[in-house]
Amino acid sequence: MVRLFVPLPEPAPAEVELTGERRHYLLHVLRLEEGDALEVFDGKGRAYEARVRSVGEEVVHVSLGAVRVAPPRRAVSVLQGLPKGDKLEMVLQKGTELGAAAFHPVATARSVVKLEPKRAEERTARWTKIVEEASRQCRRDDVPHVATPAPLLEAARALPAGTVLLVLDEEESAVPLGEAFRAAGPGTPVALVVGPEGGLAREEVDALGRIGARNVTLGRRILRTETAALAALAVMMHLDGELG
Repeated sequence: MVRLFVPLPEPAPAEVELTGERRHYLLHVLRLEEGDALEVFDGKGRAYEARVRSVGEEVVHVSLGAVRVAPPRRAVSVLQGLPKGDKLEMVLQKGTELGAAAFHPVATARSVVKLEPKRAEERTARWTKIVEEASRQCRRDDVPHVATPAPLLEAARALPAGTVLLVLDEEESAVPLGEAFRAAGPGTPVALVVGPEGGLAREEVDALGRIGARNVTLGRRILRTETAALAALAVMMHLDGELG
């Protein structure tokens, strides 16, 4: 079934009007015509049976039918140290497939990438489109939140109350990720901190510990920053019974 992401109010209307980019996408990418069926999802867990009712020069009208509501899932957030190149885009795309609820790109002591405010807004808009498209392709009915880049400790302190904060760390004192994840308890929100190339500075790890973070490890293998985030998400998804 062809799918289209359309933000919708609550309650959803019986019909939506598509203009601009969404109209272009529906007609020229999805190549739908009047009378064709599709699925519309709102990014908040709802998906609707839908049909193209009419096609105009500037507006496409789509009628909405029966709704499907996604079951609630544990919220897992990723605080990813800003990496070089397009590595973050890989984390966003594949992390969406692996069930992440939110991504927080964070500036750390060893982050090579430095984003000025205007550039950060532009990147965030691009990253948001990436997770929207990934959600469409992997048939998620929700779309992960992508936060504007912020300093690591600022992002960590802004997490919702009750979130268990885990920090990927290779020190001997770190416990296995699976052990710490199980200890968080079923349904408890979890946030995972992943350093950039070169990892986190000890001062950063210690500062996170002072606000309640727990150091965790994925084992003996040395993983690149983008691989570590995805491997950790796969472990947590498996432990929650959603993978394997």
